[in-house]
Amino acid sequence: MRLIVGFGNPGSKYNFTRHNFGFLALDFYGKINNLSWTEKPKWHAVIAEDKANDRIFVKPQTYYNDQGMCIRAICDFYKIKPQDILVLCDDFHLPFGNLRFRERGSAGGNNGLKSTIQHLNTEDFPRLRLGTGNDELRARIGDVDFVLSKFTDAEHEKLASVLREIADFVSKY
Repeated sequence: MRLIVGFGNPGSKYNFTRHNFGFLALDFYGKINNLSWTEKPKWHAVIAEDKANDRIFVKPQTYYNDQGMCIRAICDFYKIKPQDILVLCDDFHLPFGNLRFRERGSAGGNNGLKSTIQHLNTEDFPRLRLGTGNDELRARIGDVDFVLSKFTDAEHEKLASVLREIADFVSKY
């Protein structure tokens, strides 16, 4: 069994923010693959199961900096190994729309990854970093406001093709 986790913050006020790129990617994937989302309060998550392909999709409902708590609870319940997890997380160090896959690695400053590493007690889990970088905007408003900011109009124009690319990656994973 594989666990596919999209990082984000709960609540509609965070929709289409950079930090919720992981949620957005899973919502897109779920829509094109007819997945149904179910709230699982005991895990602080919203999940969709793809039983045919033995995969569970997860949108943690903890805030971004506590994503690992939810991931650990689900892994413990289903006996999922860290190597069988795929995390989708935003990365402002990558230009918008660029994707970078790694089998393992450090948090690289991403607090959701820090939490996941802490709760799993390992860096050995795959992650697909979703580029949200916009150096000009980030310099103007600072990192905290940047990750909670909405995508620009120019980024929105490219969003559908980036989401298709992410969905293709997840389909093959």
